[in-house]
Amino acid sequence: MVHQFLMRKLKLIWDFRGPASLKTAEHHLLHLKEYIKIEKLNIEITGIETLNDMHSLAYLVVDEDDMKPIRDALKPHRGQLHQ
Repeated sequence: MVHQFLMRKLKLIWDFRGPASLKTAEHHLLHLKEYIKIEKLNIEITGIETLNDMHSLAYLVVDEDDMKPIRDALKPHRGQLHQ
């Protein structure tokens, strides 16, 4: 029997607060996508979320094994397991 190992995915998150939080998150996402392209990373899940009118976030999802150099380069505010 063959077992397939499923690597955990981590969501790296940058929080933005205030009335311009959505615009700031959208702008930050552009920079995240530029970084992915420049570094030729295999990252397919990125996005923004609006939690309320004063709190939005930008994020990307990475394999746990690839997280440390990306975290160190981009300095997210926080991270969590990706569902």
